[in-house]
Parts: sequence; C-alpha cells; structure tokens
Amino acid sequence: MKVGILGKGAMGKALCEIIAWRDDVTLVGCIEPLASKGPEELIKAEVIIDFSHPDNLCKLVEFCKKNCSAAVIATTGYSQAQTEEIKRLGEFVPVVFSANYSRGINVMNHIVADITPVLRDSFDMEIVEKHHNRKLDSPSGTAVALIDAVDRKNEYKKIYGRKGNGRREKEIGIHSIRGGTIAGEHTIIYAGGEEVLEITHRAASKKVFAEGALRAAKFAVQAPAGFYTMDDVLFNSTYMGACIR
Repeated sequence: MKVGILGKGAMGKALCEIIAWRDDVTLVGCIEPLASKGPEELIKAEVIIDFSHPDNLCKLVEFCKKNCSAAVIATTGYSQAQTEEIKRLGEFVPVVFSANYSRGINVMNHIVADITPVLRDSFDMEIVEKHHNRKLDSPSGTAVALIDAVDRKNEYKKIYGRKGNGRREKEIGIHSIRGGTIAGEHTIIYAGGEEVLEITHRAASKKVFAEGALRAAKFAVQAPAGFYTMDDVLFNSTYMGACIR
C-alpha cells in the first residue's frame, strides 16, 4: 500500500515512524500543503492520510478526484459545509472520516450509545476531555462524537464549561482541558442518586491514532467509492479482512 501524508506535525511524524517499521506500507511522501506546492507531490499514493488543517480540504478533494486516490481524513475542526464536501468526495473515491482513529474510542462510542438509554432518566451526564496545549479546537472532535452518541435526538441543552449561578436543567456539560503533552483523554460521567459511573479512554501516545489511521487506509484502498467511518473499518464484515493489522 502506497501512502501519502498531509501534515508534518506530531501526527504526521508518528505515522512516518510507524510506516518505517512496516513492510506492507510504502511512504510516498509527507508534506505540509500550506507551505508546499500542494498534494501533487504525492501523485503515486494510493491513499492520502490527512492530519493537517481544515484550510487544506479544497486541495485534498481536488487531488483525490483527479488521481482517484482514497482518503483517510483525520483533521478536526471542519465547518458543517466542509463536512458535507467530504461526504460528497465519497461519491468519487473511498473516504474514511473520523474524529478519532483509536479503536478504543470507537468501541467506547458504541458502549455509551447502548447504555445511555438505560441511565438517562435518572442520571446526569457530563463529558470531560483533555488534550495537549497545542490543540486548536475545543471541544475535541471526539467529544462531539460522544455527545452525538449519548444524545442522538438532540434533546439536551449543551453547556460548555460552567460559570455563575443556576440550577441544572436537562443538559449535558462539556469541559475541555488543554495542557502539557496530553495525547488525549475522554471521560463520560453518569451521576445518579448515590452512585456514579465513569467511562474513560486514555491514549498513552499519538501512536494509537496513527495505527488506527493506517488500519483505515488499508480498508479504504480495498473498498469501493463511498463515505465511511471507523464503524465501517472496525465492524463492517465485508471489508474487515483488509484491515487485520
């Protein structure tokens, strides 16, 4: 599998390190699109893994359409209009789009979606996410995905941080912490009468996200054109054979 990487930041470096140890993946190149001629430098890539910036989306879409390259999009902070553009790209090439490529987080999303209907009537829900001090967007894309998992019908008011006086309503609190080199930590708290249930995922390093992105890339190069998520990568039996590693 020939891979091109957009983004030379921490995640791009983590991907390059992992690929260097793999004999089933060839790195075509790793570029910073905003500071280069663009993705054209990656013309031989079967799949592009994007850990860059939302401003690079137009270049990525144009390149993938022109070269029939699959796309694994791991950048966060997109607008709704950009998200729709990513979905439309799936009409031309295979696209995997996820806020978080960790297997653990994606399993966590399934767990909270299953248990929330049992707890929501008598438990208050809060989400806390922690990341390194260089992360730009908050709350994290993963926290947003957790919110969607626990409130699929958008019935709860969202409170981002807390300040001042006021009794709790039908709401979900979302709290973002930025500091140090925290790779990523997400906790959902179910607080009921005389009991509290907490579910937490902690990433020890960025390698878990890089490994997940490569897993998604192996899926994408063998899948037909379409818009996919990590649910498809991890749980779609049709293509699971493509991404065992």
